[in-house]
Parts: sequence; structure tokens; C-alpha cells
Amino acid sequence: MLPTETVYGVAADPRRADAVDRLYSVKGRSAAKEIPLLAAELSQLAEAGAALDAVARRLAAAFWPGPLTLVVPCGDGFKGFRVPDYEVTRAVIRRTGSVLAVTSANRSGEPPARTAADAARALGESNVALFLDAGPSPGGVPSTVVKVADGKIEILRAGAIGEAQVREAAAAG
Repeated sequence: MLPTETVYGVAADPRRADAVDRLYSVKGRSAAKEIPLLAAELSQLAEAGAALDAVARRLAAAFWPGPLTLVVPCGDGFKGFRVPDYEVTRAVIRRTGSVLAVTSANRSGEPPARTAADAARALGESNVALFLDAGPSPGGVPSTVVKVADGKIEILRAGAIGEAQVREAAAAG
């Protein structure tokens, strides 16, 4: 479990299927719902196989690091990526040498956790191997999730960045 600028998250190394399976179990999340990947730098998206078109690059330039999750083509489908605006989180990601699968540290359908204590209560201390407590998450609002495909955007979840800001940044250029 680790903090971000939005809410606390629970993380797993996506290169380890057992870790990702445990993440789904701890969250009580359907395996049909993808878990976003957090990167320390934009360059890690290419390493993970993500393809960013001009619109996705404009959105990344406007809002990263920050509370925007971009769902972009990756391999045979789509994956969500985010570069958090929280140095503690990015430092952990850098140390792992890869993107991390991270989702909010709460049971699916429950309110997100803003503190490590809230996350521990929500997920159960025995279900998480490591708790990184960096104080309350300053934002408290989950990231905005935007799918970008063929130069078009679709807001999948309202969040910390307003729809008008997203549409304006996508159209700029």
C-alpha cells in the first residue's frame, strides 16, 4: 500500500501474476476490470507497450505528473496508465524498475482511503505485505480516467480534473 496525490493505493508488480491475483482478491474486484498501471516517467509507458497518439501525448503533457489516468492502446487491447504527482510514489516505482499495478486501497465499491490507517481498516492489515505511510493524501479525489482511441476521447470516470479541462487540452495543438 502506498500514497499518491489523490488517494492511497494498493500495488502489485504486474510482472508477477500471483501478486496481481492477490491484488484482485484483496480488493474484492472482478478480474474483468483492469487495474491501472502507475509509471514514474512517461518513458515507462513505451517500455510497457503503450501507444500514445497525438491526443494522448497532449493530455499527458498537460496533466502529468498528475491525477489523470489515460486508457490507451497497449498490446491487443487497452490499458490505463498514470504518472502520479507524488514524489514518494514515483520513487517507489523507480526502485521497482517497472510500472506498478495500482488501484485505490479500499474494497471495490467503498470510498477511497486518504490515510494509511483508513487503507489498513479497509483492506485488513493481514492482506497487505507493506504499508507505506506518508501522511494523508492531499487530494482525496480519485484520478479522472480518459480513454483515447483514434484521436477521440471518452471520459470513463469523473475525477480530480474536470471534463472541460480534459477536452480543452485534448483539442489544443
